[in-house]
Amino acid sequence: MAIALGTETMELRLATASGYTARTILSTPAWDASSSEIPIIDISLIFSDSLAARQTVARKFHSAARHSGFFYIRNHGIPSEVTEEAYAACLDFFRQDMDLKKESLHNGYCAPDTERINADEGIDICESYDITYDPRIDSTIANLATIPKEASQYFLPGAHPWEHTENLPYFKAAIVRYFQACLVLARAMTRSFALSLDLAEDFFDSKVQYPAASFSLKYYPPIPAAGRASNPRDPNARQSIGSHTDWQLFTILWQDNNGGLQVLSPEGQWINAPPMEGTLVVNVADYMQRMTNDRYISAVHRVRNLSDRERVSIPFFWGFGLHQSCDVLESCLEEGEKKKYEAIKCVDWLRLRTSYMIDLKNDKER
Repeated sequence: MAIALGTETMELRLATASGYTARTILSTPAWDASSSEIPIIDISLIFSDSLAARQTVARKFHSAARHSGFFYIRNHGIPSEVTEEAYAACLDFFRQDMDLKKESLHNGYCAPDTERINADEGIDICESYDITYDPRIDSTIANLATIPKEASQYFLPGAHPWEHTENLPYFKAAIVRYFQACLVLARAMTRSFALSLDLAEDFFDSKVQYPAASFSLKYYPPIPAAGRASNPRDPNARQSIGSHTDWQLFTILWQDNNGGLQVLSPEGQWINAPPMEGTLVVNVADYMQRMTNDRYISAVHRVRNLSDRERVSIPFFWGFGLHQSCDVLESCLEEGEKKKYEAIKCVDWLRLRTSYMIDLKNDKER
């Protein structure tokens, strides 16, 4: 879509694994997404015994991933009591005194006003608690001793990240229960994405046997009135979390009822992805875009909590094991089309992706 003559725009820098890029952003206010902009997909059939039924869902994944990179899923198989218990556990943790939370600074906790995911948009107004994949809670792993060293070397040892949370007796149980549910869902969705790319349904199974997966429990206080300028270059403007793309295959997001998630459309328009009861939000991430030769879109998104209430979200980041690698898929190339990217190990991809994000921050500070 061409930008109408006279429409105000601004440039926004973004960090990628190959350097910096800029997007032209429309200055028009964000609007609530229509079903054509962020579709709602009933995924109950991904658990069907019928391949034809599962392919029906895969075709919807394909359409959404090509057009917007974001979609809602419903009938996903995770009971509401599981997400509600995880939500309550998040509130219990984040509502503690700061001194108690800071005991977990080296164990997954990130204090407020300490991160800036996009250097053009100021320091993020959020707290987070990161929890990474632990094979001990993965029901598909029958014997830890059988995990190859090339995979296990990337797992965190010991009691991490539950140290210093003993005062919250239900915290670990609630978060682990939801993490386990997300593992089941993400593996099923990975098979759907394989079908969506005209691959065998089990094409990626071995790559997610020991996945790079994590929660980032997010707590967003309201953005202060003085920080609500719509132009991110305004020195007083603040974001709950700045504009970015996710890094791996895809992300599954639970969000509370307070809203704030915004997605950048291909035309450069910010659109709201408001909470919808019984749904989760899914977005394609950078590694998926890379291996599809840019067929699938890793969409830019941000959070602006303008609700005057605390906001909680739980993104589940999902990717191939860090010991794995992937090239551009042949099924994503037209006859005579060249690959835009070389094969790369997932751990090397992660290092590249984070290094440019850090450089962008440093560049802003000089």
